[in-house]
Amino acid sequence: MGNKFYTPDGFTDLLPGLCAYKRGLENKLRALYSLHGYDEIETPGVEYCDIYTQSGFVGEEELYKFTDSAGRLLCTRYDGTIPAVRFIAGRNETFPVRISYIENMYRAGKMGGGKQSGFTQGGIELMGAKGAKSDAEVLAIAIKSALEIGVTDLQISLGQVEFFAGLKRQMNLSDEAAEDIREAIKRRDNVTIDKQDISPEDKETLLAMTEMSGTYDVLDYFLPRVKDEGAKKALTELKEILDILEKYDFLKYINIDMGLIGSEQYYTGMIFKGYTYEVGFPIISGGRYDEVSKAFGKDISSVGFSISLTLALTALMRQDKLKTEPVASVICGGDYEAASSACEALRAQGTPAVLDTTGLSEDELNAYAEAKGIETVMYLNGGEA
Repeated sequence: MGNKFYTPDGFTDLLPGLCAYKRGLENKLRALYSLHGYDEIETPGVEYCDIYTQSGFVGEEELYKFTDSAGRLLCTRYDGTIPAVRFIAGRNETFPVRISYIENMYRAGKMGGGKQSGFTQGGIELMGAKGAKSDAEVLAIAIKSALEIGVTDLQISLGQVEFFAGLKRQMNLSDEAAEDIREAIKRRDNVTIDKQDISPEDKETLLAMTEMSGTYDVLDYFLPRVKDEGAKKALTELKEILDILEKYDFLKYINIDMGLIGSEQYYTGMIFKGYTYEVGFPIISGGRYDEVSKAFGKDISSVGFSISLTLALTALMRQDKLKTEPVASVICGGDYEAASSACEALRAQGTPAVLDTTGLSEDELNAYAEAKGIETVMYLNGGEA
């Protein structure tokens, strides 16, 4: 009972004012997604554990697990994508399908640097759609999402999983060598790459994946170095995505990072992460995941992204960009009947108003309003303020 006044590690209460601000951000995202034709769904906060673990999408140790009355293993919702795929795979849909969500997620042991074990995530999934144009739509909406909620200092790292898969074929790498190199690229570990028994030219290509950044110049560097058709296609699709983003004037947010290669078990093409300063983790994650639906007995080409509203809110606070406002701008007190009538009249005009029900004096009402950040005090004596 000693912990009854505290929240569990990794979870926190959202304070008045801040909660209203966050709800406002959620509504902005809902409106944005709706404008682009994405229908909102709501999935249960509890799922069967195996929808995450059966294909290695998520480690069991990352889930909050418990059992139902029949002894079946359940978990809290880990992300929005897997439940969305489960939902669509079980329906007879006309594709492509565009869906969105804004829901709370729960991840065991995921905290620190601004990250919480319990957090709110919004996102979209474009399912049953292939190609760079679909990828670009999702990436553009991801950028719009950050801008819409006030995150303007944004950097998107954009990579391509299939590019490395093509290099593996081109360089005749064994599965073991490819996995060592994959991990080295992720860690920016040039020493391990340099020790590989491959040609000097291939080493240069792999080392460039850990070092180069830019946009079209990065693609121009790699294109003459690849012979594998899959790797070439990956670069061509990235160029098409850049061409589309340039029309939105979004290239200023983009950095091509060929070292961003993700997990082969999950991502199958374009992959991206979005960063802003003052938080230690990406606030946006997304990409193409064509293989995920096969775990649910369907073959649905899919691409999507998620944005952590909790991390974005933390970033806005630390960047001093978050300005909360009191819920009400007027408080009415004094004569109860007159104050009640005044409040109702204000509310009818769309002005939020608080009615004093405790009989505060005029001085006490002024002090209360100042403490709560309420701008206007109406102290009524009979019918007069």
